[in-house]
Amino acid sequence: MLAKILVIEDDQVILRFLGLALKTYGYEIIEARNGLLGINLYISHNPDLVMLDLGLPDIDGMEVLKELKKISDKPVIVISARERDLDKIIALDIGANDYITKPFNVGEVLARVRVALRGSLKISENQIFVCRDLVIDFNRHKVTIKNSEVHLTPIEYKILETFIKFRGKVLTHKFLQNEVWGYDTVDNYQTLRVFIASIRKKLESDNDLNQYIITEVGVGYIFNDE
Repeated sequence: MLAKILVIEDDQVILRFLGLALKTYGYEIIEARNGLLGINLYISHNPDLVMLDLGLPDIDGMEVLKELKKISDKPVIVISARERDLDKIIALDIGANDYITKPFNVGEVLARVRVALRGSLKISENQIFVCRDLVIDFNRHKVTIKNSEVHLTPIEYKILETFIKFRGKVLTHKFLQNEVWGYDTVDNYQTLRVFIASIRKKLESDNDLNQYIITEVGVGYIFNDE
């Protein structure tokens, strides 16, 4: 088995569809049709990833997400019919790794599962991160692009380090500001946008294939390590 996935979903058709697709690709599936059962199975089975519907019959999925994040930091993908940007932002701020809107394409879901399962990067003292032309020596705080050293300000380095640590996860503006500055600023995230624009200018070319920081419009950003 590639990984153990807990699917918390009350729609029997979607549950069967997801289960079949995931099992076909080698994943072990645990099913829960309500929030309380989902939380209990999360505790007892310790899955590698959770796929969570928000519209559950007993507890709102946002509350389930909060409980799951109190227990462990395993990745959670929200799959919901709620399309509002506000719902996406709230879920991501609570700790969801990704948000997929119903109806969905199974190929996209499988791709999102693979990204989420990579997990958060635990940065050790001597770790070197490599992604295409980008190399980061975390021990020396040294960043190079195409073998040329890049000077980042302390804030720029902290932002980039946060992107790497949580790579594969959509990071909201609020989450990034809290991680980097320790509080949410009142300038409508303009300061954050300025720093990210500067990082992009130093790391990226005009070729989209070399884009490292992807904007999720209205939500935040994600680090592209594909």
